[in-house]
Amino acid sequence: MASVFPFTFIKYKFIYNSIFKVQGGRMVENVIIIGSGPAGYAAAIYAARNDLDPMLIRGLQAGGQLMLTSLVENYPGFDSILGPDLMEKMSQHSKKFLPPSKIIDRDVTSVDLNVYPYKIYVEDTVYETYSLIIASGASAKWLGLENEKRLIGKGVSGCAVCDAFFFKNKSVVVVGGGDSAMEDASYLSKFASDVTIIHRRDKFRASSIMQDRVFSNPKIKIIWDTVVEDVLGKDHVEGVKLKNVKTGEERVLPTQGVFIAIGHSPNTDIFKGQLQIDDLGYIVTHDNVKTSKDGVFAAGDVQDRRYKQAVVAAGWGAMSAIEATKFLEEKKLIK
Repeated sequence: MASVFPFTFIKYKFIYNSIFKVQGGRMVENVIIIGSGPAGYAAAIYAARNDLDPMLIRGLQAGGQLMLTSLVENYPGFDSILGPDLMEKMSQHSKKFLPPSKIIDRDVTSVDLNVYPYKIYVEDTVYETYSLIIASGASAKWLGLENEKRLIGKGVSGCAVCDAFFFKNKSVVVVGGGDSAMEDASYLSKFASDVTIIHRRDKFRASSIMQDRVFSNPKIKIIWDTVVEDVLGKDHVEGVKLKNVKTGEERVLPTQGVFIAIGHSPNTDIFKGQLQIDDLGYIVTHDNVKTSKDGVFAAGDVQDRRYKQAVVAAGWGAMSAIEATKFLEEKKLIK
C-alpha cells in the first residue's frame, strides 16, 4: 500500500486543485508546457509532482533535437544511449504522471500573452492557462542558398542520423565546425565512402574529444577557410561550389550528399512582440528562467545561448516548474 499512496495522493490533489481552475464557466490550466525535449519533459515531471496538473503540448514531432542525435555519452546515468532512446525514456517517465488527456501531440500555432489568463492556440482549439513554460527548443539553420532548398531530400540534409543510410559508399560533405558537425561526420563515415568537412575558419569550435575523433578517422578529410557558394545538381546533388575566404579561390568539389551542421535558431517566432527576445532570437530571462511576463518561464535551448546541452536543458525545465509553482502559490491559484 505504501507504494500506491503517493500516486493516490497526487491524483486526488489534482482533482482538488482543478476545482479552483474554472473561471467564467471555462477551464483554465494551472500551467501549460510547450515543447518536448529534455526541458519540456523535465518541466512536466516536476510540475506534475508539484501537483500542478500540467498540460504538455509536445508538438507533431516530439522529442526535440535529440531525436536527430546518434550516440549520447554525456547524460548522467547512461554510459551511452541513442538520442531517440533517451527521449523515449523521458516520454515514458512523463506519462507516469500525466494522463493522456493532458498530452497534446499538435503544434502551437499562436499565443496571446497580452491577456490573462494567457491564451494558447493549437490550430482551432484555445487553451487558457495561469502560467506558461516555454521549452520549444531550436531548429537547424540552413545556408540560405536557393539550390540548397531545392535539393533538400535530394542529397541535401540537415539530419545525418536520419539520412546516412541512403549514402552508403557515396562521397558526402558536412558543413560546419561545432560538435554537431563532428558528430555528423563521424556517424556518416560508417556509411559513406568518404566524408569531407567544410569549415569557414582555420580551427574547429567543437569540444576536444569530438575533434580527436574526426582527426583520427581516416575516412574524414577537412577543407579549412572555405564556404559553400552553391549546391550543384539538377535532380540530385552532384557537387558543391567552394570559395576560400582568404584567397578568394573558387573550385567545384564533386559530392553526392551535403549535410548542413552550422547550428540552430531558437523557435521563438510565435512569441515575438509579446516577450523580450534578443538579437539572435533567444527569449531573454532573468532570475534564471523568468521572462518579461509574470508567470511565463522559458527553459532550454529557447533561452540558453551558452550551454546548449541536454542535461542543462533538463535543469532549466526543472527550475521552470519550481518557479511556476511558486508563482501560482503566491497568486493563491493553487492550494
